[in-house]
Amino acid sequence: MRAGLLGLVIGAAAQLAAPLVFLLPAPASAAVNVVATTTDLASLVREVGGNLVSVESIVPAGVDPEAFEPRPGDLSRLRHADLLMRVGLGYDYWLDALVRQIGDKRLMPGGEANVDASAGIPLLEIRGQSVVSEGGHAHGVANPHYWLDPDNAVTVTASIADALVRIAPAQREQILANRAQFLSRLATARARWSETLAPFAGTKLIAYHNSWPYFARRFRLDVVAFIEAKAGVSPSPAHLAQVISAGGKANVRAIVHEPYEPDDASRLVARKLSVPMARLAITVGSIEGTNDYLALFDYNVATLAKALGARSPLAQ
Repeated sequence: MRAGLLGLVIGAAAQLAAPLVFLLPAPASAAVNVVATTTDLASLVREVGGNLVSVESIVPAGVDPEAFEPRPGDLSRLRHADLLMRVGLGYDYWLDALVRQIGDKRLMPGGEANVDASAGIPLLEIRGQSVVSEGGHAHGVANPHYWLDPDNAVTVTASIADALVRIAPAQREQILANRAQFLSRLATARARWSETLAPFAGTKLIAYHNSWPYFARRFRLDVVAFIEAKAGVSPSPAHLAQVISAGGKANVRAIVHEPYEPDDASRLVARKLSVPMARLAITVGSIEGTNDYLALFDYNVATLAKALGARSPLAQ
């Protein structure tokens, strides 16, 4: 009798306990390991992926991606990547050699894990040629600095979301919700940036490097000359004289300079034209206070508006 009662108790306990196994929360899915060539793409991946992704960039913040030389540790990063994000258009041409060395077809151009973020972007300065290296900078196809138009983040984040959903289809709703939240914040910030720079529509600028056509088009600015006569090559005295002459005739209002370029020539031109030099962040993290994609534009818009004489709330 006691044995039978004990058996019933054990059996009942087992029946009660068994369903509890299925009520326990499922273990969290492993993060999707994303490697991006630049900090800009890495920032946008974080916005879309949220806590579903682990992201790192190959090119450190503040380093010129066009003159970047890969390091031995970059091969290890790529070998463990679930997804590879690249700028394309020759900007990160050095990536191809790394991918070939690894030999993983997923990561090769056209592979399921290789995403060229330039796909679908309305390109400027289309050259229609293969990538060539000029003085340490690679150029070809088109101007590659398309992320400096904030509207292009809509297209780039769509590519990111599509790629992440392919890898983690169960997380589709979260990925799309993350992107929607980011685009809402982007739209609000975009209106603020446009309002801040609106008084300066048509303003003439000189830039050190040809980094700014997308930014200039979006905010209706006009870059009339470049201090570099050739990408990656220091300007000659004769070229600087031409730039100064052209700037004076065009009534240039400021010199735009990238943080990782030598600034002697830009300072000289600014002094000769009696205009300010505005040091703008070309990539996320390249200047203090530009730690994500939206902060990059907050900083650049405030800095340029201040240089041009605006009383911008962003600059306070």
